[in-house]
Amino acid sequence: MANRPKTSWRLVGAIALLTVPFIALSLDIAKDDPSVSDSEILPKASSSLLLDIARTDTGFVAVGERGHVLLSADGKNWKQASVPTRSTLTTVSAQGASVWAAGHDGVILFSSDSGRTWQRQRAQPWSPDSQELTNGSPVLDTLFTSPTEGYAVGAYSLLLKTEDAGTTWTALSVGGNAFAPAVDMTASDTGTFDDSALELGAESDPHLNAIVRTDGGTLLVMGERGAGFRSADGGASWSKVRLPYAGSMFGLLSLGGERVLAFGLRGNVYQSDNGGGSWRKIESSTDISLIGGTVGADGTVVLAGSNGTLLARRAGEEAFTAKHIQLGTGQTPALSAAVATDAGYLLASDLGAVNSNVQ
Repeated sequence: MANRPKTSWRLVGAIALLTVPFIALSLDIAKDDPSVSDSEILPKASSSLLLDIARTDTGFVAVGERGHVLLSADGKNWKQASVPTRSTLTTVSAQGASVWAAGHDGVILFSSDSGRTWQRQRAQPWSPDSQELTNGSPVLDTLFTSPTEGYAVGAYSLLLKTEDAGTTWTALSVGGNAFAPAVDMTASDTGTFDDSALELGAESDPHLNAIVRTDGGTLLVMGERGAGFRSADGGASWSKVRLPYAGSMFGLLSLGGERVLAFGLRGNVYQSDNGGGSWRKIESSTDISLIGGTVGADGTVVLAGSNGTLLARRAGEEAFTAKHIQLGTGQTPALSAAVATDAGYLLASDLGAVNSNVQ
């Protein structure tokens, strides 16, 4: 995310737990701000930009632009739900009938009835009066490990935890790279910079794109420019994770036990069999960026990405095979998320929800 606003606030502790609770409306927000305005029920919402999708106890919930929340019992017929925000929603998580949707302006919504009715738990749009580093940061991923315990990650190292189903959220800190040495950007006598001066360094406040938990309880967070963090104590403390690739990771999947899959920029996929302690590269058969994914009941791993890219790996296999989705209209959707259904896989895309079988 380019054009970062300047701020004088920076993380001062390498790895720390902050104890500042975030309640539903933590700032003085104008009543007509999109983040707290009711969504509009639109006739073509089911064909609009959808960014994530989840399975509930009664069907599926998909979320996307303008606060669109869509419900379906079969993954084919969709109905838009009314929600208390018009901010773009980027992520949705479900624990049975309990569903959380989150996105831009720090918005987090909650439904206790499989998505039929919603309440706003948090909103923190950008404010000129706030000096917090995460001022206005979007939530990019959520993870609920039980009906009461959950996590949210986002831009500028935003990391939140709840232990009361989202009634309150506590800010955690992974520490980032706050003590990285400054790069000398003084030009040489010839008026040029050498390669080391032009090399991109790690951010002190990296955007966090994805979070997952292993069966053993290890939390892993991945983000931009190879940023990765691991916690074995529920987020109270974190250590850095080093991937062989320094590019951005957009998604994480738990494969059972301590096995984890990370995927992202330029089709890069890496697997760890020890909770993030070490990683090996997995052949993805593509150089297209991978945005979302899921693991089916039979152990099949499905990854979705740009240009209609859909990858599949059967249980027990190492490499992925690739296919490309094209709609009957001839359009190629940009795929952003996947969830397993009884008949195949349901994909979120910029053209709405797409059904696909994996051959």
